[in-house]
Amino acid sequence: MARNIQSLERAAAMLRLLAGGERRLGLSDIASSLGLAKGTAHGILRTLQVEGFVEQDSASGRYQLGAELLRLGTTYLDVHELRARALVWTDDLARSSGESVYLGVLHQRGVLIVHHVFRPDDSRQVLEIGAMQPLHSTALGKVLSAYDPVAHSEAMENERRSFTERTVCEPEGFEHVLDMTRARGYAADVEETWEGVASVAAPVHDGRRMPVGAVGITGAVERVCRDGELRPELIAAVRDCGRAVSRDLGGGRF
Repeated sequence: MARNIQSLERAAAMLRLLAGGERRLGLSDIASSLGLAKGTAHGILRTLQVEGFVEQDSASGRYQLGAELLRLGTTYLDVHELRARALVWTDDLARSSGESVYLGVLHQRGVLIVHHVFRPDDSRQVLEIGAMQPLHSTALGKVLSAYDPVAHSEAMENERRSFTERTVCEPEGFEHVLDMTRARGYAADVEETWEGVASVAAPVHDGRRMPVGAVGITGAVERVCRDGELRPELIAAVRDCGRAVSRDLGGGRF
């Protein structure tokens, strides 16, 4: 009977540890949790880091899952499956919110719209499936940038164009926006991309708790906002939709 390779077992255990609980862990935390000597844990982490499966924060020295691992992890999920799982829930969201609904995924340096449900009224609308949206200013893009390290790298390393006077372009300000997105579980775009237009979006995760997309609504500011703030009932509806699609993908509750 073939024997398991101990170093691979330990590396797998580290990746599972980093995938759950806190976003970042220190060397001591990882070594203690897995019952390893610090030197052994550090050696495995360095190898994983070189391969792109783990990243180390330069300021805190803590470790988190790397972009390469998440990129590989999401390749199994076909975009058509994501869209199919979201069909019923996005239709329900459009009916309950009265606004257009969009489902987006990371593609190259932006957000690719893979599903679009029209606003349920008689207004003339254009189907936007296949359209691209920016990562740094749209609600969909901010969600992807907040939860997906690959999207985060794309948003930080490329030009963040100012579309309106409200667009957040500075690195520090943008990172603060992403921190708020993770803390609240949703992202907002109130006239940051288009004047008079507001959006709210939430993440979609797969069965391995990997971020695979974002779902959101877009509409006129006067409908989506009240007294200058996003309407709480719309935020709740979008987050519920994201959770529902995630559950259908095996992602459980978020």
